[in-house]
Amino acid sequence: MAPTIKELMSQIRARVKESTPAEVKARGERGERFVLIDVREKDEVDQGHLPGATHIPRGFLELRIEALAPDRKTPIVAYCAGGNRSLLAAEGLQRLGYENVVSMSGGFSQWRNEGNPVVVPKHLSEADRRRYSRHLMIPEVGDAGQIRLLQAKVLLVGAGGLGCPAAYYLAAAGVGTLGVLDFDKVDESNLQRQILHTVDRVGTSKTESARRTLLALNPGVNVIPIEARLSSANVESIFEDYDIIVDGSDNFPTRYLVNDACVLLNKPNVHGSVYRFEGQVTVFHPPAGPCYRCLYPEPPPAELAPSCADAGVLGVLPGVVGLLEAVETVKLILGAGDSLVGRLLHYDALKAEFRTLRLRRDPKCRYCGDGVRFPGFVDYERFCANPASVAR
Repeated sequence: MAPTIKELMSQIRARVKESTPAEVKARGERGERFVLIDVREKDEVDQGHLPGATHIPRGFLELRIEALAPDRKTPIVAYCAGGNRSLLAAEGLQRLGYENVVSMSGGFSQWRNEGNPVVVPKHLSEADRRRYSRHLMIPEVGDAGQIRLLQAKVLLVGAGGLGCPAAYYLAAAGVGTLGVLDFDKVDESNLQRQILHTVDRVGTSKTESARRTLLALNPGVNVIPIEARLSSANVESIFEDYDIIVDGSDNFPTRYLVNDACVLLNKPNVHGSVYRFEGQVTVFHPPAGPCYRCLYPEPPPAELAPSCADAGVLGVLPGVVGLLEAVETVKLILGAGDSLVGRLLHYDALKAEFRTLRLRRDPKCRYCGDGVRFPGFVDYERFCANPASVAR
């Protein structure tokens, strides 16, 4: 006569080891390495799961376990809602030859009722799914990647030629928080390339103009206008709240200040610059690659590196470079592809050519070199006017 379900579960308990939630938690606190598997259905997992758990529904466990734990000696802890499905799961794994499998008695319900930590996953709303549907089709993005974009915080230094296109497409991509830093007002000469601004906003602050345009494109992002001149006194307090810094500045004092603050705070510095028909993009993030000072320990003479105001720039060129900065920023957020850390991408619009140059970190760099301590901020205006006048 076939056993009842109660008898069957009793037989399985005799063959499968069980651990209480307190015992599982203690193993983690001791630093033991084991694979934690949540065998519940997706709608259950959406309500919360144990920290570090991998979700494999019970019906797919035997089909997917080898990809997660190819070694049959791997310690495994399985759990479900109340402890029964995880017993069945553990028995199934034992039949596959796994030697060290445990079912957590009481399951997720007891774990939560005992006050243990629970991770509640963030979910995309239906509106998010409609807006970002083309992202969700890409394996490198999908739900998890779009959630990372929505949770990311990016600061754009400058709402000018580079910052405008970068901000526009980062907002469109769903980067959740965009800080826009600038102290200038919209000028008529800006409109040739600074696409966030319009004729009717001439004379208004660039940060407010940028905010209005970005929110009109995507009301779901949080745009933080920061109308201030970046300085040694405020750079740390401004940068510390952001994950990535996008440098769209057009002067050397700001570039050196951005670099030094990013080195100090260990922030990726997505850097772009333009000159007439040429542009370049890289990502400074030591020690994986160099910082700005590794390439330019001292600023070049002013006559060799005039600003756009002095030398001019093709209006569409900052759009190309700013979009490349946006692409690198999105890649960093997603952890996808090969970033431009340690490489510089140069674009010559007249020749329609891209070249990639390898960059090396200077192990003796005063700011990011091996074993150096951060030497502090300097008087950047003075340093760029006369480097020798600043103690180094």
